[in-house]
Amino acid sequence: MSILLPILLALACAPLAYVAGRWRTGAAAWVGASGALAALGVLAHGWTQGPARFVLPWAPTWGLSLEFTRDGLSGLYAAMALGVGALVVVYSRAYLPHHLAEEGRSPREEVRFHELLLAFMAAMVLLVTVDDLLLLFVALDLTTIVSYLLIGFDREDPESRAAALLSLVLTGATSVVFFAGAMTLGLQYGTFSLPLVIERAASNPASTGALVCLAVGALGKSAQVPFHFWLPRAMAAPTPVSSYLHSAAMVAAGVFLLQRLYPLFAPATEVRDGLLAIGFLSMGLGSLMALVADPFKRVLAYSTIAQYGYALVLVALGSEGAPLYVAIHAPCKAALFLTAGAVTQVTGKKKLSEVGGLRHSLPVLAGASAVAAAGLSALPLTAGFFKDEVFFHALAKEGPVVMAAGLVGAGLTLAYTLRLWWGLFGGPRRDVPAAPRLLVAPVVVLAGLILLGGLLPGLLVAPARAAAETMRGEPSTLELAYHLDARAENLLAVGAWVLGAALFATRRAWTPGLSRVLRRTALLGAERGYRLLLHLLDRLSTWLHEKEVRDLRDRVASVLVPTGLLGIAVLGVTPLRARFMVGTVGWADVTLVMALAFASAAALATLRAKGHLMLVLLISCVGFSLAMVFAFAAAPDVALTSVLVETTFTLLFAGLLALLPEARLRRAQKESQKPRGRDRLAAGVAGASAFLLSWSALSHLQAERVGQRTVELAEAAHSPNVVAAVLTDFRGLDTVGEMSVVVAALLGVTSLLGLKKGRR
Repeated sequence: MSILLPILLALACAPLAYVAGRWRTGAAAWVGASGALAALGVLAHGWTQGPARFVLPWAPTWGLSLEFTRDGLSGLYAAMALGVGALVVVYSRAYLPHHLAEEGRSPREEVRFHELLLAFMAAMVLLVTVDDLLLLFVALDLTTIVSYLLIGFDREDPESRAAALLSLVLTGATSVVFFAGAMTLGLQYGTFSLPLVIERAASNPASTGALVCLAVGALGKSAQVPFHFWLPRAMAAPTPVSSYLHSAAMVAAGVFLLQRLYPLFAPATEVRDGLLAIGFLSMGLGSLMALVADPFKRVLAYSTIAQYGYALVLVALGSEGAPLYVAIHAPCKAALFLTAGAVTQVTGKKKLSEVGGLRHSLPVLAGASAVAAAGLSALPLTAGFFKDEVFFHALAKEGPVVMAAGLVGAGLTLAYTLRLWWGLFGGPRRDVPAAPRLLVAPVVVLAGLILLGGLLPGLLVAPARAAAETMRGEPSTLELAYHLDARAENLLAVGAWVLGAALFATRRAWTPGLSRVLRRTALLGAERGYRLLLHLLDRLSTWLHEKEVRDLRDRVASVLVPTGLLGIAVLGVTPLRARFMVGTVGWADVTLVMALAFASAAALATLRAKGHLMLVLLISCVGFSLAMVFAFAAAPDVALTSVLVETTFTLLFAGLLALLPEARLRRAQKESQKPRGRDRLAAGVAGASAFLLSWSALSHLQAERVGQRTVELAEAAHSPNVVAAVLTDFRGLDTVGEMSVVVAALLGVTSLLGLKKGRR
C-alpha cells in the first residue's frame, strides 16, 4: 500500500486546495504545496525501501489490471514533478494576484488556478507510476486535458484560447496515435501489462508500426520536430504554467514515455535512427530560434525544444544518462522561467529589447538566475555540467560527425543562454521596484539545488543509476566526477564553451541575417501546414454540414453511408476463410423461415406505405415478426422483451402522430413518395453492408465457441442467467447508452405533449 500513498496524496492536493480556498483564497496555495511536499517525503521514504509493484485486477477476464510501480525511473520523475510543482505553487501565490488584477478578474480565480496546477501535478505523478499501456494512455490524456485548461486560463484573451486549442489538437491527436500503438502491442502480446509486454518482446520484437505510433505520441508531448510549434504558442499562459509545463511536467512526459518503453525500442535500430535524426533536428531548430526570439518566454520555449532534443538523442543512443539529463534540466529551466515572470511583473515588459540592466535593482534574482543559466549551459560547479558530460560521453562512441553535431548544439545553448541572461540583467543600469520575496525565493531554492548537485555530484549517482537501470533493464555503471584530463568529453565541453562565447560576442553581426532566413523558412514550416490543414478541414466540414442538414433523409444517409462503406471495407481486408457460407434448411426450420419471410415482406411494404399510421403499423409488424423469430429460436425471454418494446413504441408513435398537424404530415408523405437517386444509393450501400456483415458473422458462428463461453462468463459474473449477464455486465455500457437515449426521447415526447396541452 505504501506504493499508492504518494499517488493518493498527489491526487488529494487539488481537492484539499479547493476546500482551503473556500475558507481563504491564499490558503489554497499553501495547502497544495504542503500536500505536494508531503507526497514527496513519502515518495523518498518509499524509494529507500527498493522497487515495488501494486497490481489490482480490474477486468480479469480481459486481462486488465490497475498496475503501479515504484522504481528508479518513476521515482525520479515523480520527485521532479512534486518538488518543482510545490515551488511553482508557492511562486504562484505571489504571481497570481497581480496577474488577475491586471486582467481585471476576480481574486477568487486564484483558487481555480491552483486546483488546475495541482491536478496537472497529480496527472503527471499518475503517468510516471502506472505500469500498464492503457493506463499510460489514460494518464497521458489527463495531462492533455488539464494542460488545455491551464494554457487557456486567461480565457478572455484570444491568443490564450488559440494557444490552448492548438496544444489540445496537436497533443491530443498524437495521444490517439499513441493509443493505436498501445492497442497494437496489446493485441500482439495478449496483455497490456508493461512488464509482460517487455518480457514477451525479448523473444518477439514489437512491430515497427506500433513503435512508430508510440514514438509519435511521445514526440507530440515533448514538442519535437515536426510537432514543436505548439510550445512557443503556449507562452500565452501565465508564467507558472509555462515554468511547470516546460521543466517537470508536460514536455517531460514525452521523453519519459520513450525511456519507460525503451526495452521495446532497443532492437528497432531503424526507429531509433529516426529518433536520433529528429533529436538533432530539434536541437538545431530550437537553438537557432532561441538565438533570435525577442520575448524572453519564447527564448525559453525554443530552448526547451532544443534541450529535449538532447534528451531524445540520448534515448535514441540508449545512453544511461538520459534520465539524468531531464532531471537536471528541470530545475534550471524552471528557475529561468520563474525569473522571466518576476521580471515581467516588476517591469511590465515581456521582451529582451525592452529590459536590461536589472542586476542592480534585483541582485538576488540576478545571482540565482545566473546559477540556473550556468546549469543550463553546463558550466562547471553546477549540476548542469554533468548533463553535458553524459551527453558527450554518449556521442564520443558514435564517431566524429555525431560529436561535431553535439558540440555545435552545446555551443548554441551557451550562446542563447548568455543572450537571455545578459538581455535581462546586463547593460546600463535600470532601476525598478524590488521583486516580492515569494517570486525570488523559489528561484533561490532551485539555484541552491543546482549548485549542490555541481559541488557534490555523488548525490546524483544513486537516483541516476536507479533510473538508468529501469530504462535499460540492466545494471548501470554511471559515474559522475570532475576529470582534469584530455578525454573526449572534456574536449567537447571546452569546444562548446569557446563556440558559445564566440557566438555571443559576435551576435550583432549575424543575428539580422539569421532572423531573415528563419522568417522565410517559417513560411514552409510545420505550423503553416497545420493552419492549411485546419482551413481545408473547416471547408470540408462546412460543405458536409450544408449537405447534411437539408432534410432528414440526408442526415440519415450521412450516418448510414459511411458506416456501410466502413463495414464493406472491413470485410475486404479481414483474412477470413470461407467468408460466406450457405447452410441447410430442414422441415424443423419452416416456421423460422416463415417468420423471417413475413418480417422481410413487412419491411418491403413500408416502402410503399401511403399514410403515416400505416407506416407505423408496418414497422411494428417487422418488430413482432422478429419477436416470432426469437420465439422459434428458443429465446422466449428475448421475444417477450421485443414484444413489450414494439407495443410501447407503436402506441407512442401513434399518439405522437395524432398530435402533429395534418398539413405537415401530408407534405412529408408526399415528399417521401419521391425518392431521389442518392436515396436509393444510400439505401443500397447500407443494406448491402448490413446483409454481408450479418452473413459473414453467421457463417462463423459456432455454438460451442459462443454459447458455452457465454455461459461460463455468466457464471464468472455471478449472474443468475445469461441474458442478465449480457445486458448488465458484458455490454453494460451499451445498455446504459441505450437507456439514456430512451429516457431522453421520452422526456422530449413528454415535453411536446405538455406543450400541445398548454396551447389548447
